[in-house]
Amino acid sequence: MSGNNLITPVILSGGSGTRLWPVSTDERPKQFLNLTGPLSMFQMTLERCQSSDLFELPIIVGSARHAALTEEQMDEIGTRAAAHILEPCARNTAPAIALAALACADPQALMLVMPSDHVIKNVPEFQNAVRDSIPLARARWLVTFGIAPNGPETGYGYIQQGSPIVGSVNSFSAKRFVEKPNRENAEKMLDDGGYHWNAGIFLFRADNYLQALGEHAPEMLEAAKSAMNHGHKEGHQIIPQEAAFACAPSDSIDYAVMEKAEKVAVTPIDPGWSDVGSWDSLFEISTEDDQSNVTSGKVLAINAKDNLIHADGFEIAAFGVHDLIIVASGNKVMIMPRGQSQNVKKIVTELQKGD
Repeated sequence: MSGNNLITPVILSGGSGTRLWPVSTDERPKQFLNLTGPLSMFQMTLERCQSSDLFELPIIVGSARHAALTEEQMDEIGTRAAAHILEPCARNTAPAIALAALACADPQALMLVMPSDHVIKNVPEFQNAVRDSIPLARARWLVTFGIAPNGPETGYGYIQQGSPIVGSVNSFSAKRFVEKPNRENAEKMLDDGGYHWNAGIFLFRADNYLQALGEHAPEMLEAAKSAMNHGHKEGHQIIPQEAAFACAPSDSIDYAVMEKAEKVAVTPIDPGWSDVGSWDSLFEISTEDDQSNVTSGKVLAINAKDNLIHADGFEIAAFGVHDLIIVASGNKVMIMPRGQSQNVKKIVTELQKGD
């Protein structure tokens, strides 16, 4: 057993964030944007794991095309990484986590896997839940953190808790994982109780994850191993071999491992979490003005209520409008009713057809 009680944060930064178009783009996806304050969500994720009594230096896994941007944002807040793994192609979360597990100097290292584009308002509560879950992870449980649902959300997967785990502070066996439900099923799960949103945050030993991957997705494990063995290093940057990594099946950790493994635990938390997955969710976590508008940039709102108005490079004046999302960025402007932001992907798809 490793004598080191510190956790290695693994920050997954390969997402594209198309649901926050036109601000989030392929060149600068949402994790690198300052949407909720002076820091980007990637920088806030880094700062969430700076406690030296709990965390080692992080391992960053992200797209090779964003390598310079990632390094720049780390430099801005004065943080370093133990390793920065440059994915040569996108293969979803399960292979990305495998690369990080293989990069751990200690095979028994505890890994706290986190997406880079989420907001957690109560960091101490989150860190306490992580601390409470360390004994489980050391005992070879694959721990996931379930967010207390505040409504019948259809945009998230759910985790159903099973029996309490003897000796744990507040963790349960994970009974099942539920794909994104329709409204009726989401309401039923909330009525039944014992269901949590799946935030995609995990704690486990590196060797335990690799063992589970070998059992349930052996092709993926072999592809990740080959990519790392035939890759190369440049300082703290690790560049896996593209041909080998491209052979990995493109699957999420939930589908490849968590839904199939035996010792899976869920630790419920309610730390003010949001995946900022849409303009509507950004509105919900932001501070409103005296007219219940959420504004960013140069915005003048007169007799306007309950709008989200984001001006980046533009000056926006709005009069007499209600419940709208108005976003201007570069040479693009998007306007839609609030509550409809799940349709941003349809806009992006249509625009790509015209390219």
